[in-house]
Amino acid sequence: MEEESKPKWEGKATANLIGSTPEKVWPLLEDFCSLSKYLTTLDKCYHLEGEFGKPGLIRYCDATVPSPAGGDEKLTLWCHEKLLAIDPVERWMTYNVLDNNMGFTTYVSTIKVLPIDGDDEPGCRIEWSFVTDPVEGSTRENLVNYIDSSVHSLATNIAKALQSTE
Repeated sequence: MEEESKPKWEGKATANLIGSTPEKVWPLLEDFCSLSKYLTTLDKCYHLEGEFGKPGLIRYCDATVPSPAGGDEKLTLWCHEKLLAIDPVERWMTYNVLDNNMGFTTYVSTIKVLPIDGDDEPGCRIEWSFVTDPVEGSTRENLVNYIDSSVHSLATNIAKALQSTE
């Protein structure tokens, strides 16, 4: 009998940046290897190989989290991520997770910076979507909550960075 495949987990989260145009926000996200500047839950994010701004670029990211064992123990979660496609005109990028210790067997994500239409004040929206195989020991809801929290943190920190340059 053929093994039944589990359905993929999919999700999307968005965060608005009122007063920040896509033209100002995109350059901060476009640097694939500087995510830790704006996603402060990451301890490190740096270039491993490949050409900046080009598909094939690989970055290393890690974050320290409390150990599931409890107490004062900490655990470092890490991954290598590969830029699959990037469009600086339409302001989006797609990447996947390669090696990792977080339980991902497949994970593909797209981050877009989109204009907000119809508002009197200029603004944009960061959209972070993903598709992945189920992660053992976790739930789709946990991953969606993490992505939602991350995109809001990203938006808040980018807004602060843009305010400090004005």
